[in-house]
Amino acid sequence: MSITRRKLAALTCGTLLALSAGQAFAATIVRVSLWDKGAMSLNMLGKGPMFGMGMGPGRGMRRQDTAMPRGPMGIIASPYTVPAGMVTFAVTNDSKVMVHEMVLAPVKDENMPLPYDQAGNKVDEDAAGHLGEVAELEPGKNGALSIDLKPGRYILYCNIPGHYALGMWTLVTVK
Repeated sequence: MSITRRKLAALTCGTLLALSAGQAFAATIVRVSLWDKGAMSLNMLGKGPMFGMGMGPGRGMRRQDTAMPRGPMGIIASPYTVPAGMVTFAVTNDSKVMVHEMVLAPVKDENMPLPYDQAGNKVDEDAAGHLGEVAELEPGKNGALSIDLKPGRYILYCNIPGHYALGMWTLVTVK
């Protein structure tokens, strides 16, 4: 079977169109690390001055450098500024001892804290505007969340009781 120049040109154009269309629909990937300082983190659950503070936006924690640790637990997102559209959060629980999760919510007002249930020692996900999550990952396990995001600020946080209060959150900007 011989391929003429016209067929080759049509095949090449079709392939290029398919590839460019695929790129238009490809998700931006944000790598998310859920981490803790091991036994020290376990010792702080239920103890110490940071416990139950509900640290986060609105509590004096408006940082531009969201990769800097704020406590014995944390979330690092890379990159933390992404274009609007389909975003996939590729999440890894880098802990050696603890289960963690990643919950996504919009930041409605950076001057207001997330709604916090003191009795349950966690964020009220429904009131915060829960958009999706990668639930309870065992140490060393991975998960993913893909979602179409509009421009704005979003918070990623762990809502295992006590974890958010111990600094397990970060902000992502969608432009």
